[in-house]
Amino acid sequence: MSMNKRIAIALAALLTLAMGMPALAQVTFQGNVISRETKAVIAPFGGLVDELPLRKGDVIHVGDAVATIRTTKVYAEMDGVVSGIFAREGDQTEGITERYGGVMYLEPVNKYVVSATTEKAYNSSATKYVHIGERVYLSCTKDGTHVGTAVVTKIDAVDDNGNTPYTLEVTGGEFYMGETVGIYRDSGHASESRIGRGTIQQNAAVPVKGTGSVLKVHVQVGDRVERGEVLFETVEGVLDGLFAVDNTIYSPLDGFVATVDAAQGSAVEKGGKLITVFPTDAMQIEMKVSELDLAEIHEGDKVSIEFEWDADGTLQLEGVVSGISSVGDDKAEGSTSTDAQYSAYVDFTPVDSVRLDMSVIVYVQDEADAADADDGE
Repeated sequence: MSMNKRIAIALAALLTLAMGMPALAQVTFQGNVISRETKAVIAPFGGLVDELPLRKGDVIHVGDAVATIRTTKVYAEMDGVVSGIFAREGDQTEGITERYGGVMYLEPVNKYVVSATTEKAYNSSATKYVHIGERVYLSCTKDGTHVGTAVVTKIDAVDDNGNTPYTLEVTGGEFYMGETVGIYRDSGHASESRIGRGTIQQNAAVPVKGTGSVLKVHVQVGDRVERGEVLFETVEGVLDGLFAVDNTIYSPLDGFVATVDAAQGSAVEKGGKLITVFPTDAMQIEMKVSELDLAEIHEGDKVSIEFEWDADGTLQLEGVVSGISSVGDDKAEGSTSTDAQYSAYVDFTPVDSVRLDMSVIVYVQDEADAADADDGE
């Protein structure tokens, strides 16, 4: 007990006697604020820790950001329209892909392809040789009313007849499905520039795959997306059908950071500890009670609590003795006392200014004397 508080207690006792009022028997104990438990904030999914700015001793509240876990972003490999989304947040991509062929599909902006061959090419060495990526011009063989442009996207091996099969992606123009078109290097469709003939087909939707569990889907069916746009994000491990708003982990409780169990840049598994917290609602006071004073304190006793730092006594808290140990504590090394020491605990409702390990004085009032004092008023 601090000297100021001892003086204050003595003066209060003298003043009570001088006024002729019955003195209330009070027993005081020294104590410290402790936490009766710790709770861990865990990672709901695995990955690398991008941010974890907390330190031991930091105050944390419900909803405060604890950490962010790095996700894997899956991007559109081409311009297109989202034509099917088979996975929802929380689903495993591998299972969805096995069942549907992909997490989602993109229909290419260029909706036609041409399955072509050099069989009907103009009879020259130049027109029998097709270049990957070259731009060509199309004209329907029926009447030439349907024209357009295309690019060579695939060239296959020469067949047994010496012709080269290849594939075009139509980049402009409207055609009928199954329509036959001539393919030219010249925009005017000059016959000597013809490099083959082919059939208009539908450009197949492209499956988009991924690994891990889907954390967030950024698109909807029917959305037009550009190459490089984020389609969805995944995380490592299984989400058990659950999903989060984003990849930030938020605190589910109020308290003080006891330990920081992960580090920025480190890998954390699902269920791994990010931080350990002393919960605010688990705070209590621990006191050491000599065996000579055990008769002065009982479970259920109401007590008053003063804090050593609160010199002017503006903070007034009440509490209840919640437990007294039945086994004495080990004596401190070098102690000359022969009295056994026991731990007693007080439950109370802390305020924002209360911190762990603070020193307190606990006043236990004798109930019989308190009742006598009330009768004498």
